[in-house]
Amino acid sequence: MNRILLPTDFSENAFNAIKYALQLFKNKECTFYLLNTYSPAVYKAEYLLYSPGQIGLGDKYQLRSMTGLEKLKERLENEFNNPKHHFVIHSAYSALVDEIVQTVSREEIDLVVMGTQGATGAQEILLGTNTIQLIKRASFPVIAVPSQYQYSDPKEILFPTDYEVSYRKDQLKMLLQLQADHLSQIEVLHIVTDYELSETQKENKGKLEDLLQNSSHLFHTLPNQGVIEGINNFQVENKINLLAMIQNKHTFLERLFIEPVIKNVGLYVRIPFMVIPG
Repeated sequence: MNRILLPTDFSENAFNAIKYALQLFKNKECTFYLLNTYSPAVYKAEYLLYSPGQIGLGDKYQLRSMTGLEKLKERLENEFNNPKHHFVIHSAYSALVDEIVQTVSREEIDLVVMGTQGATGAQEILLGTNTIQLIKRASFPVIAVPSQYQYSDPKEILFPTDYEVSYRKDQLKMLLQLQADHLSQIEVLHIVTDYELSETQKENKGKLEDLLQNSSHLFHTLPNQGVIEGINNFQVENKINLLAMIQNKHTFLERLFIEPVIKNVGLYVRIPFMVIPG
């Protein structure tokens, strides 16, 4: 049984990501953990001076959080009515990313699915602070779902790589599960930066080929160009439903999502993307 963590701030963006997760795993036995954290910034000074119980604020915000989670659980059960899906609610007075990391460890979570608000009037994803912090700290896969994305089965999964990672079976477990569940094709994309792969890159590519041998996949090589440009061009020419990348300090994903250049260049993604820990 999959154990999926779904953080929510009760926004439509968060609800859209939750809907995506329920549809993505509609045929699988799953326990979904609905998580809401609360930390009333307007009363931060009071929280520092007194305990929440002393000034009555803790109960107020906890009640709001729990009530919201109960209503959300009821809505999901009514709208989706899937006997394979079970829901657990969790409310915490904590920073969101800290609570996600702790919950993943405590509940042995397989995957986190969360929303990310797209830039108004543009198609690029500008990651919020929480998403960036989570990607940096995560030792578990995360799927970020763009605002207002309409669900589509991930029949075509784009997997850009520079072959700088020594791939492991456990690392790609969720990706391979999604591929098998949806009979997807994994499009492995390498953008050439040198004339030949190094020996390390060749070895890593071989490991990836072995891991994908029982999965439908194709390897693609694009001529030398910017990584963002290459991903964007490939998506224009192919109907991609999910973008999956490995987060590693030595790979281009770090530059794509962590450095400010992304806000200037723009990764034009209208689809969910999975970040896999390195």
